[in-house]
Amino acid sequence: MDYLQILKDLVALDTSVPPGNHYKEAMDYLEPFFQQCGFLTQQINIPPEQAEGRNGRVNLICRRANPSHPRLIFYAHIDVVPAQGWPAFKPRLDEGKLYGRGAADMKGAIPALLLALEKGRGCNLNYDISVIITTDEEDSQASQLRYISQFLQPLKGAYFFDLDSNFGYVSIANLGALQMDIMVKGRSVHSGLSHLGENAVEKAALMLEALMRLKNRVAARKSSILTHPDTGLDRMTARLNINMIEGGLKVNIVPDQCTISIDRRLIPEENLTEARKEIMDTLAAVPDVNWEIVKEFSIPTLPPCNNPITDKLAAILKEVTGESGKYGEMGSGDLANIVVNEWGALEFGMGVIRTESNIHGINEFVYLKDIEDLAEIIYRFLT
Repeated sequence: MDYLQILKDLVALDTSVPPGNHYKEAMDYLEPFFQQCGFLTQQINIPPEQAEGRNGRVNLICRRANPSHPRLIFYAHIDVVPAQGWPAFKPRLDEGKLYGRGAADMKGAIPALLLALEKGRGCNLNYDISVIITTDEEDSQASQLRYISQFLQPLKGAYFFDLDSNFGYVSIANLGALQMDIMVKGRSVHSGLSHLGENAVEKAALMLEALMRLKNRVAARKSSILTHPDTGLDRMTARLNINMIEGGLKVNIVPDQCTISIDRRLIPEENLTEARKEIMDTLAAVPDVNWEIVKEFSIPTLPPCNNPITDKLAAILKEVTGESGKYGEMGSGDLANIVVNEWGALEFGMGVIRTESNIHGINEFVYLKDIEDLAEIIYRFLT
């Protein structure tokens, strides 16, 4: 199996979300490879009402049944974030690295899995295995995951191996998330008569000052869970970022509204209820500002996965690469919450992302050696 050609072909498919095109082509391309590895396959067309109204969402489910063994489900997604300013969908090989959008996040892990499954085709495997290739992870996919759960049974007590993870260690925890759009309201008038209006942008500046003071307090909170040294952090750390501000129509019009978008990331020791109250109390304490929350999204926090299976994976990683460890990741996603809280399963991960891979940025790349090593690690894990 030519894993490099598979990766090149996947990267060349522009599966950016939005808009989320070419998903069907990606699944049609991958399905025969899983069949060659001895898996039964099924493409699942997601109804638009289970995909936030989006059309063309299709997931791939692959199964090699072994019912008397523990249940193991590999997770991957085929979508990528948009790219501009570089030839992101023309894969380029240079000194052991493959450049292209999605090379590390996370298309590179899929050929690694295929290599492992091909090598293990004639072997007695330790698990009852399924593989899911999903869509819209880079947007929102919770409803899609819930829909495909009917095709993944049994789920309770299963192990979920998340390939959308970093290489060089076992991922055992993620950050929770709370995102809010805060609309500050004013009254629009001609700029020369500003005393008759109320400037929403200037009022929003007062809210920003209060949020920045809260940000400093939040950023001082550290988890007991270690992070990999490549992050530049010693432990998982809470975050509050003001990532978007939008307001005003024209320079000579006093604006009647301004929207502030904040992204709060929670360490496992925090919880959503308290984090939300802290933000609301901070906003409410700013006098003489009319505001409301117009959009909100959240992902709960979870305790770390310290199951012995993560020790097993870390030991295999050490054998293959000399690297090892179990760490928390400074990212969030829909998967872990659904897997743990709704399906009663365990979630951990290892992929081909490294800090220097510059995922979501210009010249994203993956090390070919990491793909080869991950394939060997998965093979040993299975056998």
